[in-house]
Amino acid sequence: MITKSIPNMCTLGNLFLGMIAILLAVDGKYSLAAIMVIVAMLLDGLDGRMARALNAQSEFGKELDSLSDMISFGVAPAVIMYMVAFHDANSALAWTVTAIFPMCGALRLARFNVRPGVPGYFTGLPIPAAGGVLATLSLFHNDISLLYMSIAMLLVSYLMVSSMKYPNLKKVGLPKKAIWIAPWVVIAAVVLAVKFPDQLSKLIFVPLVLYALYGMKLNIRKLSRRRGRGRGRSTQEEQDDQYRHSQH
Repeated sequence: MITKSIPNMCTLGNLFLGMIAILLAVDGKYSLAAIMVIVAMLLDGLDGRMARALNAQSEFGKELDSLSDMISFGVAPAVIMYMVAFHDANSALAWTVTAIFPMCGALRLARFNVRPGVPGYFTGLPIPAAGGVLATLSLFHNDISLLYMSIAMLLVSYLMVSSMKYPNLKKVGLPKKAIWIAPWVVIAAVVLAVKFPDQLSKLIFVPLVLYALYGMKLNIRKLSRRRGRGRGRSTQEEQDDQYRHSQH
């Protein structure tokens, strides 16, 4: 019974860290808040793997995971961004941009729960990756203007509800023997996070942005292929028409 509860404990740990991130952001500890979101991502990646390894998958766990993700990767990053970049901005603009992100996150989670995706891929940027991008992006508020921060936040929000395909890294299996090592990995990550919050958060920002951009690259490539096929078909149709006219 306890073994079957381990994945849900990871999910609740994810939710707990999301709440801690919100409280840290309110207290002005933005680097620690961002790193709490990153560690929550680690727990979010572990719960599904543990559930599959322990054969403990359930609808209850799926719903709990979605609710936890909404807090940790929807609300928490939006609060961090608001406290860091938008707190002194125009209220209407700040509130609107901040609210759009968790709204898109909720739509993304709802779609994920009711629509079967393409095997091996997510449809739209997963909310943990989007939350990680936003939380770490907030640390660059001194280097990026408010306008570009707003555009970036809206772009990430759009990527979540878009139809772009992203590789499903959660399908990578976890050996059953490695389950008992996972808690120590999480503890080590928390220790490193507390010791080097600012440096670690900014370092993790790079792979997260690359993952977000990767989906855009795949989508642009598919669109160019479709256009190429469309042009090829139209050229073939023109040739067929010319051939028919010559026959007449």
